[in-house]
Amino acid sequence: MNTRIRLHDLEFVPYLSEDAIQTRVRELGAVLSAQYAGQTPLFISILSGAFMFASDLIRHFSGDCEIAFVKLRSYSGTQSTGQVQSVIGLEMELAGRPIVIVEDIVDTGRTLHYFMEQLRLEHPASVSVVALLHKPDAAEYQVPIDHLGFSIENKFVVGYGLDYEGLGRNLSAIYQLASD
Repeated sequence: MNTRIRLHDLEFVPYLSEDAIQTRVRELGAVLSAQYAGQTPLFISILSGAFMFASDLIRHFSGDCEIAFVKLRSYSGTQSTGQVQSVIGLEMELAGRPIVIVEDIVDTGRTLHYFMEQLRLEHPASVSVVALLHKPDAAEYQVPIDHLGFSIENKFVVGYGLDYEGLGRNLSAIYQLASD
């Protein structure tokens, strides 16, 4: 992993290695495979940040599954705007289906809280949340995270799908905003 990277006007330092991420994603895939054995869950990936995580996660899911995408946005730059906007919605029947929400990061919990309220109106059989990252110190809404990759500090991170003003999503590791 490189020492530092620069995205636009900010510098970032290594935080979670590609190996650490991939090991944890394999573990989560195995847990979900056991939980949903004999079922066909619908994985709903929250775009854009969760696309890499969702892709790797479902490759480690050993049963039948489907995947759908929804785009929700609440960030501008490095700060949450406090407003959740649904950009792309689901266009399939969810009633009676086991749902697995795949989220890149849960910080304030606002986006996931909003989405789960909307999802419950569709009467799924069950809803489970798998998040790669969680910032417990940033929580404003209590949202259930059934399966967690890593609990992290309340610092801005990029890589492995997460971006800063459009850059950094393609990084295979996760970097944290440099504090100096």
